[in-house]
Amino acid sequence: MITPAEIREQALKWWKPFLVSYINNEAFFPKQIDRIGKVKPGDITGRFDLLQDEIKELYAHSKSIVGTGYIVKTIDKNFRRSGSHQLPDVVEFETAEDYLVFVGKRREWVKFQENYKLLVDYLPKLKEWISNNVLLLCTSNIEWKDIIKVCIYFIETPRPNLYIRQLPVQIHTKFIEENSSVLQSLLDNLIPNHIRNIEQNKFAERYFLKHDEPLIRIRILDDTLAVYKNITDLSIRLSDFEKNDWPCSRMLITENKMNFLTLPSISETIAIWGSGFKVSYLKDISWLKQKAIYYWGDIDEHGFQILHQLRSYFPHTRSLMMDKETFEIHEGFAVRGEQNKAEKLSFLDAHETELYNLLKSRERNRLEQEKIPQPYIEARLKATSI
Repeated sequence: MITPAEIREQALKWWKPFLVSYINNEAFFPKQIDRIGKVKPGDITGRFDLLQDEIKELYAHSKSIVGTGYIVKTIDKNFRRSGSHQLPDVVEFETAEDYLVFVGKRREWVKFQENYKLLVDYLPKLKEWISNNVLLLCTSNIEWKDIIKVCIYFIETPRPNLYIRQLPVQIHTKFIEENSSVLQSLLDNLIPNHIRNIEQNKFAERYFLKHDEPLIRIRILDDTLAVYKNITDLSIRLSDFEKNDWPCSRMLITENKMNFLTLPSISETIAIWGSGFKVSYLKDISWLKQKAIYYWGDIDEHGFQILHQLRSYFPHTRSLMMDKETFEIHEGFAVRGEQNKAEKLSFLDAHETELYNLLKSRERNRLEQEKIPQPYIEARLKATSI
């Protein structure tokens, strides 16, 4: 026979559907639990006293005794040996109040109704969102009035281009940071056409806010392209790099810092230090499609993975000194490196694929470009006519 504790466990599974029914204006009660334990003939003849105790406990916590909660509905059953017995058949919650008191959710229910009314009054478009997130409205840990302030501001000003602490919303400066997951879920529904980067979970970067951006370090290898007062080595914000089409014909990306710093003068060329940022930062820079792009990374599986990734954005990217000849000449400097899980990198050409496969078969499979002598580097750069 089912126990009061088991009734509560099953009834708690109704909590979320009950809240959704309220939003949809659907009747939820009365509601029954009909699987309460089938009484068999052997229970009457072999364990009658124990069965009576179980039934007594069931009634002791019922509405008929305590004034609220479930009622016990019975049925007459006839057994061949013991005759007719009136036994519990189902338990039923007649009203929402009976249910709420029994499962201990009355306070949460009041909070849910208050928060629901607040949200639909100010943000009626969120009704479907609320149906999918009803449990959030039951908590006292979320200041929904302040959440609404932020949402209304972004509806009216979807691309603020301000830092979070500059937003003209009457909340404390840490509020958005502390409630970013809830706000993100809401704003994705309220302003779906104003999400800067759907893959970005950082609030400021997702919703057109200013933030502490990655810096890209560049060297201008052609003095005639130098910026203010002949500055040729500088770091700039990613957004500034994105919106400025640099007056060069070639872009050289090098993974190692020392190689970057010691690059010789090359006409119409700007270099980027690749290890200072993620290659993925470059993928949306449209003006790079018009430039000749060269990537110079370590001769190892990771270096070819980066080359593969860069080519997925800019198919015309060429590799520099990532060839079998360079590896064989300097193989004595090679060490053991990490392996890449990918068996095949589809954006490598035939020669690069051959070297990639060779590296996967070698124990000493990593040649750092910093170990290659400078005269060799400058000769290869000159021979490449970069």
